[in-house]
Amino acid sequence: MLLSRLPRRKPTILRSPFTLFPRYLCSTSDASRLRTRYDFRPPPSLLPQDPENCGLKPSSSSRKTKPQYRPPSSLDKKSIKTVKSDLPFDFRFSYTESSQDVRPIGLREPKYSPFGPGRLDRQWTGVCAPAVDPRARSVEALEEGEDDTKLEEKRKKMREMIQGEPLSPAERKYLVQSCQRKKTNRQVNLGRDGLTHNMLNDIFNHWKHAEAVRIKCLGVPTVDMKNVCHQLEDKTFGQIIHRHCGVVILYRGRNYNHKKRPVIPLMLWKPHEPIYPRLIKTTIDGLSIIETKEMRKRGLSVPPITKLAKNGYYASLVPMVKDAFLTNELVRIDCQGLERTDYKKIGCKLRDLVPCILVTFEKEQIVVWRGKDYNPPADVQFPLDLDDWESSSYSKTEEVCSCSKGSDSLSESSSDMEFLSSDESDDG
Repeated sequence: MLLSRLPRRKPTILRSPFTLFPRYLCSTSDASRLRTRYDFRPPPSLLPQDPENCGLKPSSSSRKTKPQYRPPSSLDKKSIKTVKSDLPFDFRFSYTESSQDVRPIGLREPKYSPFGPGRLDRQWTGVCAPAVDPRARSVEALEEGEDDTKLEEKRKKMREMIQGEPLSPAERKYLVQSCQRKKTNRQVNLGRDGLTHNMLNDIFNHWKHAEAVRIKCLGVPTVDMKNVCHQLEDKTFGQIIHRHCGVVILYRGRNYNHKKRPVIPLMLWKPHEPIYPRLIKTTIDGLSIIETKEMRKRGLSVPPITKLAKNGYYASLVPMVKDAFLTNELVRIDCQGLERTDYKKIGCKLRDLVPCILVTFEKEQIVVWRGKDYNPPADVQFPLDLDDWESSSYSKTEEVCSCSKGSDSLSESSSDMEFLSSDESDDG
């Protein structure tokens, strides 16, 4: 009875989607028309084995494939473009830590150019890449030094053209305040290698965004800050408008154009230092072997005048040694914690700047001797002038920049004579 009362419904027939739209799927002409209209191109893996049966024909027009990336190789000489630079000075790895007057006695490796093989139109001599080809120089030009004078005149003309009119006191004050650490974090760090060649490109990149750049100098080059300032102005054609301890502000010039800046090829690796004569000889000139040994023992027992810390500011080291020579014959400087190459460079700078005679570098100490025929200068004053800025082009800017006394980093309240040898010296 119950089964008879249930309503009788017709069974539903499930149809596949192929039967619903048979016209679009079965006609090959419509499918080909849609593909040509919407530019549909199936991948090769989905193409049928026999496209003629389905009415599909692979398109003849194929897109140009992007060439596969190939890293640059030194063996592929066709892809290398030779860089031509008209900068009127010799390219060196470091302009502050190397001198043209001192000639090496040998090379540690063959003369491989650090710019890469065939990438620069200058020849690498093992020490530098000279602006004038040494093979093209005549004997008369070498003796008279005509090439050097021409390069100096060219540097002066380029610098005068870029600098233009001098800055007014108000403009200089604005640039100094804009380079303070509170206003900007942009900074170029000058370390143990000094002013390197690739650092010139970094300075020009900073000048792209601002008219002046802050340069912080620490380490071995700060022993001779006058040379650092001179090389910065000479190689970048800029002008130092302010200096406080190891912080230097370098101005690019009124007529500076970043698009027309000189081409500076980059060094791809650091070249090996050549072999120079020994700094300390077995016997000191004018002394016997026994006297030399006794002096070295006595020098290591002398109390040190100061202790140098790693990456410190050593601008007051030269006047301290000069002042110590007034009362002591031997001077010892404690260099514990420093790299051996660092305190050797410091000793070499002291030998030229004081001047003095190097005695020993044993036990991480620098011992110097004033010599037998030592005559103290007549006009000795303490504190001594460290910079002698009266003869330089940036000496007049110190008085102008004294207006920034209220600032924390670039104020003139603290004297330049203070010896900052700690790692947390004035950050500028």
